[in-house]
Amino acid sequence: MSDPKQQIVIDYHDRTKHRMDGYAKGPDTLDWDAQPDPFRRFDGAEQIDLPLLADRLVIPFSALSSDQPAAAQSMDLSSVATLLEISVALSAWKQYGTARWSLRVNPSSGNLHPTETYLIAIAVEGLSDGLYHYRADAHALELRCRFSEAALSELELSQPQLYIGFSSVHWREAWKYGERAFRYCQHDVGHAMAAISYGAATLGWNISPQLMWGDDGLATLLGLDRQRDFGNAEREHPDLLLKILPGGQSCDGVGPASLLTLAQSGQWFGKANVLDPKHLYHWPVIDEVTEASQRPENAASPAVAAVDTSIIIPTECSETAGKLLRRRRSAQSFDGVTVMSRQHFSRCLDQLQPRTQYAPWNTVNWHPRIHLVLFIHRVEGIAPGLYALPRSEHGQALMRDNMRPEFQWQPVAGIPDSIPLQQLILAKAERTIAKLSCQQAIAAESCFSLAMLAEFEPTLQNAPWRYRELFWEAGAVGQTLYLEAEAAGLRGTGIGCYFDDPVHQLLGLTDNTLQSVYHFTVGGPLVDHRITTLPPYSGKG
Repeated sequence: MSDPKQQIVIDYHDRTKHRMDGYAKGPDTLDWDAQPDPFRRFDGAEQIDLPLLADRLVIPFSALSSDQPAAAQSMDLSSVATLLEISVALSAWKQYGTARWSLRVNPSSGNLHPTETYLIAIAVEGLSDGLYHYRADAHALELRCRFSEAALSELELSQPQLYIGFSSVHWREAWKYGERAFRYCQHDVGHAMAAISYGAATLGWNISPQLMWGDDGLATLLGLDRQRDFGNAEREHPDLLLKILPGGQSCDGVGPASLLTLAQSGQWFGKANVLDPKHLYHWPVIDEVTEASQRPENAASPAVAAVDTSIIIPTECSETAGKLLRRRRSAQSFDGVTVMSRQHFSRCLDQLQPRTQYAPWNTVNWHPRIHLVLFIHRVEGIAPGLYALPRSEHGQALMRDNMRPEFQWQPVAGIPDSIPLQQLILAKAERTIAKLSCQQAIAAESCFSLAMLAEFEPTLQNAPWRYRELFWEAGAVGQTLYLEAEAAGLRGTGIGCYFDDPVHQLLGLTDNTLQSVYHFTVGGPLVDHRITTLPPYSGKG
């Protein structure tokens, strides 16, 4: 292989596979009383408390997939606060005995939350022009950089400018998961991207990924390369920048060079807190794959998917979008008896089609590279078995060419023609998928489980940074499944622990053309009533 960075990425992926005879390398012991602080803060930075306004949203969840988008709200402090509240804020506190932990709107493997959120605001009413860090624990913004008036005067802006940036604290995941943590951090970025996309749609705003930014430039823009501000604190790795505009408006926004000038000439504030004073383990391979998958400046963006104008299957959910987005939870166990209606199932699969004009696919707007293999257990009118849901014609060709030749590839009766669900083989597969999912019963006692197959080695050809994009896309698929499960009165759970190559062997995959990068399951949840649910921001108005 001519590209050594590409080989490092592929070697990392292979090295961090779980196998029947051994899991990917991780810590030997865990001290739950000494886990990393789940909340980053910048001591000394001005804090702007944000109001809680999501309960005032009246737009129904069904409107987010309607031909009539939500009316665009003005960009000001209140609407920005609402966006963050319904996308990346705390959703609840849980308590069991003396143990207490928080949940967030954007999910995270192990509830460890390595993803940090930054906001760039220019001409947004109620906010000084500058870069902010979002503190989820306080629902507040910390002013990290105040842009200079002299630099701002060079820009000719006709409307507010709003950007959302993400970074990852790899140690938060590595503390528990060891070498496989880099994968999970990328999943979480994908979930966060999708969460912001759904939140922006609720406010009638457009959103697009700014993939022209390289990691070095983004680190400078977000202040992540400021050694003096981090000191001994765990570093953050830059991931992605999203641009947000009010619906119906189009603007190129502030170019990368101008944004960098604003950051470099601005006044910076705050020192990062240390999340974990004692790192018992170190995983050099995470640093190696991070370096090998660095996105260069002005890297070619992946091909944008064609607009899909097929008729959307409506949801039967009547809840407001704000309530449903904040209600998302991960199920801990399923009842093993709930049957998902065919209507809800069809709607769920329909929302996984890459319609780039709707959330969340306007953030993951490239030609789809994630395709699904479903283990259907309990869906009305559909026989248990193994099924395929390719998300493009190219994906279907890859799956058919690389998977077992004895698979049937038959259309499924009762499923709309716009959904390319294909029957591969009929068989009860609960025991099989539970075993493949690291012996987790939750994969078997659901209505259906699935494996996400990535167009793997072809995607990485001369572009090893796209390894991260594959996981982002998988995370967006997962976030969609979470919300559609909630809308159907069910619950979802992302599964990061599965035996990689045994999954491939089951499907007949023999090389790196397709690789499983994420699993998911949806079913009727069992609720542990011993756990108390508390409000996310008690006493905050």
